[in-house]
Amino acid sequence: MAIRNKAKFLRDCCDGVNLTDNQTAIVRMSSIASGAILVQEGLEPIIQMVCRDRNRLAMQSDLMGAYALGIRNVLCLTGDHQSFGNHPTAKNVFDLDSIQLVRMVSGMRDQRVFQCGEAMKGQEPRLFVGAAESPFAAPVAFRPYRLGKKARAGANFIQTQLVYDVEAFETFMETVRKLGVHEQTYILVGVGPLKSPGMAKYMKESVPGILVPDQLIQRMNKAGAQWAGRKAEELSKEEKKARSEAWKAEGIKICIELIQKVRAVEGVAGVHIMAIEWEEAVRPIVEGAGLLPRPKVTEATS
Repeated sequence: MAIRNKAKFLRDCCDGVNLTDNQTAIVRMSSIASGAILVQEGLEPIIQMVCRDRNRLAMQSDLMGAYALGIRNVLCLTGDHQSFGNHPTAKNVFDLDSIQLVRMVSGMRDQRVFQCGEAMKGQEPRLFVGAAESPFAAPVAFRPYRLGKKARAGANFIQTQLVYDVEAFETFMETVRKLGVHEQTYILVGVGPLKSPGMAKYMKESVPGILVPDQLIQRMNKAGAQWAGRKAEELSKEEKKARSEAWKAEGIKICIELIQKVRAVEGVAGVHIMAIEWEEAVRPIVEGAGLLPRPKVTEATS
């Protein structure tokens, strides 16, 4: 099974593994089912839950089910609009927004009550609650305050969108520190290895909320300079592979450098490595950043 095969690349080199919830509004395997498989594989799953597909009854039911299956972490998200996915005519729900979802999950855990206020009779889902933030999405000035809202709603950790512009991120964190939000939640910075100059350009030009400095694109281009000026059809299979490997090696190197830089920013608790469809890159990145071995953590009994 694909999940078990990918788990092999992540064992002993990360503290938690994100499992998406119909990412980009495309039908995919349930994050809860995937999380249960990772529990069997000895990994720590972080299931994502979006507001697009469920009302509050279904969410609470799924949260209790996830906890019963050994899942202990949830990332609360709004969810991409269904018009972007493979079922554009589907009806969305959005019964709650992501901040309300965070508040509901933390209330179930800490107050042992359902969202309606009714007391829970059985075991409460003692989940470590997370949320996301995009530091550079418009309106940029509002983003630290939105992060603060999620922290006050009960988010124990925050995962940011990909950060390639460390200087801009430092400016964002200055406001976060002034608000004291870094003392209320753990902030994990999103980092990710670039696979090619084309990927870097696409993120810079087409992905809202991601800033990619020109110097990083230039570095990726330079990594493939040996094959510059030649069309893809002019390259042999071996040359294409060599160029791809050169780009990937530079992308991993850049990612390691970014980790070292963002970890030095006051208020940063850790990093969230987004190696999309490239799980085998995680270990060399973590090792290159000097983050191995990972600490062993056991679940509290009370």
